[in-house]
Amino acid sequence: MSAAGEASVGAGLLTPPEAVFAPVRSQTAFEETVDRLGTAIKLGLLPPGSQLPAERELCSRLGIARSTLRQALTALTQSGHVFATRGRGGGTFVSDPQPPADPPSKRMLAEWRDICDQRLAVELGVAVLAAERATPPALDVLDDVCAALDDALEDFAAYRQADIRLHVGLADATGSTRLVRAMTEVQGAMTDLISYIAHPPEVLASSNAQHRSLLAAVRAGDAMRAASVMTDHLQGTEHVLAGLLPSA
Repeated sequence: MSAAGEASVGAGLLTPPEAVFAPVRSQTAFEETVDRLGTAIKLGLLPPGSQLPAERELCSRLGIARSTLRQALTALTQSGHVFATRGRGGGTFVSDPQPPADPPSKRMLAEWRDICDQRLAVELGVAVLAAERATPPALDVLDDVCAALDDALEDFAAYRQADIRLHVGLADATGSTRLVRAMTEVQGAMTDLISYIAHPPEVLASSNAQHRSLLAAVRAGDAMRAASVMTDHLQGTEHVLAGLLPSA
């Protein structure tokens, strides 16, 4: 059966709850959209072969910009959860079958939220202490890392290496060797996790914009603002993981 034919099989079998398409928060719109749709697919609320509402309708119901929706659909397409067809009867459909095997280990699936919790605790502490202690020369170096990240949007391996340098470098700016070790540990654990999700260049650019906002707050000595930006930055990743990782 063709992909389009498969798509028609599940269409209309189940009407997803309104909550699937309820408005998302603007601060983490991309990540929450991936979470919302990915989780609905995993739970069968959007069954294999079913068609998503048209872009205009989805944008209206979710309360997001079309560019944000397209970024989310790109991530879901790259992860194998949905596919798009063109022409008459075209649109975005839930893949049937869903992404093939070679999934994360059962242990990883059972522990990923704990890993994210550990990261949140470490990174929030780093953000607050860096706002109090980081020197201008140390922050100048991290600004250079942000520039390198902008140059690596099409190469996730290079982007991830620079991303780790930025987060570990921020920990180093606190002057705490224990925090540097803790940051290195959680970054290693997160690298294993995020290898299972897609990373469109537009999303990496948005993530790096958050890095710049974070560094601006740290440079201004605004610990509360630094913690707020860091929280949004990390929870965005957690939303994507929740939407794309298979269930344990």
